Amino acid sequence: MIAHLDCDAFYVSVELLRRPDLVGKPVVVAGSGPRAVVTTASYEARRYGVGSASPAAHARRLCPQAVFLEPDFEAYRAKSREVWELVGVRLPVVSQVGLDEGYADVTECEKPLRVLRELVAEVQARTGITISVGVGPNRLIAKVSSDLEKPRGFVAMGREEACRRLASASPRIIPGFGPKTVERLASLGYTTIGAIQQADPETLTRRFGTRHGRDLHRRAHFHGSDVVEPESGPAKSRSQETTFDRDIADPGELEAVLGRLAAKLAEGMRKRAIRGRTVAIKVRLDDWTTVTRARTLPVAVSDTETIAGVAVELLRAYAPPRPVRLLGVRMAAFTGEAGDDAPAAPDQLALPL
Repeated sequence: MIAHLDCDAFYVSVELLRRPDLVGKPVVVAGSGPRAVVTTASYEARRYGVGSASPAAHARRLCPQAVFLEPDFEAYRAKSREVWELVGVRLPVVSQVGLDEGYADVTECEKPLRVLRELVAEVQARTGITISVGVGPNRLIAKVSSDLEKPRGFVAMGREEACRRLASASPRIIPGFGPKTVERLASLGYTTIGAIQQADPETLTRRFGTRHGRDLHRRAHFHGSDVVEPESGPAKSRSQETTFDRDIADPGELEAVLGRLAAKLAEGMRKRAIRGRTVAIKVRLDDWTTVTRARTLPVAVSDTETIAGVAVELLRAYAPPRPVRLLGVRMAAFTGEAGDDAPAAPDQLALPL
């Protein structure tokens, strides 16, 4: 029995705890730049069509009366720790996914639904955050179920019930069915989950490829993993990135930005007393082509000069062929994870993401 726990409109919820005067009003957490996107919108704002990851400028047009707030990620991380510490105490096997959601294996819990309801009540009482819960025999059903009755939803169902209950729903509600995939399925006449369930698997594999076609058919029948692996140890990587208000083509300007990002990244690593051996950059061009380059060093480092120097070298070697929209720096292979005597890897080639 797998549970998916999802904090309702998490960033907005944190803001409302600090600004109770905004409760019941359309609130949008988003940056202020011309290319800023919505991180979270209150349910009042969502009624106007404002959704996560949509351009902030578009959200302002859809809901001009909304209150727009700059994101405060330090506050969100602090509140997230409060929530997941409580979850970890009550549930035996938990895998957190981001700040606001996670999976738990509650198979061994006595009366698991009661335990989950008591946990939700405790989290709200002690942190002010409400959680929607989905429960099923695998992670996929749990995830879909937690979204069905938000906010404060609590839905539990088996695979056969999911196939029957959600047959008329759009495949967009299933993770793995992105907008382009749904559009291609609709062109074949498959506009609902039930239609995909009835589809000839060979038709799907011819259109989407063997692996992807089979996966779509399996997901439409709500087959998924029932494994929840608990999180342990430090983060696998840390990064800093920025999206520019205007595309940048000047190499000197890009290198200066890399230096500032590297300085922030190094400062955070030193505060946590960690060092890393792999330096990577992420470059998104104006046509949305995204590539990464990485280099693994013979020793672990945390100083700005080394991180920035390697990042700049990687950028120069790549030599972006078009103006750059987004730039980022990442560190991985931290001391204690990869080991100080692990062999160094060669520079990686650019990888489309």
